[in-house]
Amino acid sequence: MFNEKDVLQKLSQIIDPDLKKDIVSLGFIKNLTIQNSNVSFEIALTTPACPVKSEFQAAAEKLVKEIKGVGKVNVQMSSQSNTQKSQAAALPQSTLQNVETIIAVSSCKGGVGKSTVAAYLAKEIAQRGFRVGLMDADIYGPSIPTLFNLAGRQIYVNDKQQLLPVEIDNLKIMSFGFLLGDAPAVMRGPIVSRYIQQLIHQTDWGRLDYLFIDMPPGTGDVQLTITQSVQLTGAVIVTTKQTLSLVDVSRGILMFETVNVPMLGIIENMAYFVCDNCQKKHFIFGGHEKDILQERFGLETLAQLPVLPELTGKLDHAVHNSYITDATDRVIRAIGKNSMSQTQKPAIHFDEKHVMLKWADGKEWTVTNKDLRLSCRCASCVDEITGAQLLQTESVLEDIAAKEIAALGNYALGIKWNDGHASGIYPYKTIEALARNQKVRA
Repeated sequence: MFNEKDVLQKLSQIIDPDLKKDIVSLGFIKNLTIQNSNVSFEIALTTPACPVKSEFQAAAEKLVKEIKGVGKVNVQMSSQSNTQKSQAAALPQSTLQNVETIIAVSSCKGGVGKSTVAAYLAKEIAQRGFRVGLMDADIYGPSIPTLFNLAGRQIYVNDKQQLLPVEIDNLKIMSFGFLLGDAPAVMRGPIVSRYIQQLIHQTDWGRLDYLFIDMPPGTGDVQLTITQSVQLTGAVIVTTKQTLSLVDVSRGILMFETVNVPMLGIIENMAYFVCDNCQKKHFIFGGHEKDILQERFGLETLAQLPVLPELTGKLDHAVHNSYITDATDRVIRAIGKNSMSQTQKPAIHFDEKHVMLKWADGKEWTVTNKDLRLSCRCASCVDEITGAQLLQTESVLEDIAAKEIAALGNYALGIKWNDGHASGIYPYKTIEALARNQKVRA
């Protein structure tokens, strides 16, 4: 007769493609029961919309049925409760208490299609049957009502004086644009922050699996109000490879890391177009398909979205696009991966000559200040089109040294140098390569 150990041994053959471990050691198997020849258990995944859910369910049922003596197999799929859920809102009366996952979609610069991307992500997950909300946090330039063809829609309140979101195709939407109409928002910072608090924390969201917050451009008071009053699960940066956009990407990453918001990755929008005649990809802002954004920032590029006519229209109808589907899958997997990862930060030491990193496993990397400063890949140090180095060796101070260093998640360092440069991000892969090269030279 088989037992629980036999079932778990079979299930341990299923490997999570992102976490690279089996689902048993990851603790995904819950409520395993055996009654006579029948087996039932639950697979609690990291996030409700996990793209590999059906694959895991089918594989689990097949493997357990291979055990001699097993009759019926009942596999229930669920998701693990977000441990940050009880802290989802800093305000005690916040309506975010029943929101499981909150994702900020940011660009820090206008004109890169951030709102459109946020809307497509939210709509795609809603179309899959999950409970999704979309919050337009841009007070001065709300665009979500226009995207969904909801301009002029009136907002009501319930008996608790909470704002009722507009619902369209299983998606709950809230925007200051519903209250403002076509009039300009002429108001100062403190008032804007107050409106943001009201829209986020006093909207009747109900129970949501996911809430996407379409962040306003910049890194000022409104952004800080959101990050300080909402326990964000993570942030996605939307950008193009245009120089000014990439400068602001650095600022956005540093802002989110400063307030301890995990970075999920980058979506490169308007990356290229495909020629009708030759079917060749033409990259609008130069470069090629190689992931230079990951080299520069140390963050995974979740998607490269092309310029397509069907991605420029309104979203008040069903939208099906393979690029959006793939991008959504990558974002969801990044959410799940982040929920299970433990931040491993090195001990950081620096002096007038070197930057030294020491890891818990005993690895040590030592890089000269000058080499590290010259490795900066920010938009002011590297030509965006050609990739040529703009920062020349002779222009770097002989006594260049770090004034402040901060570890950014699991992927990079942010450094303020004594020459005033502070926007560079230094991925751990870059630092490791520099340390290795210096050892070889030595």
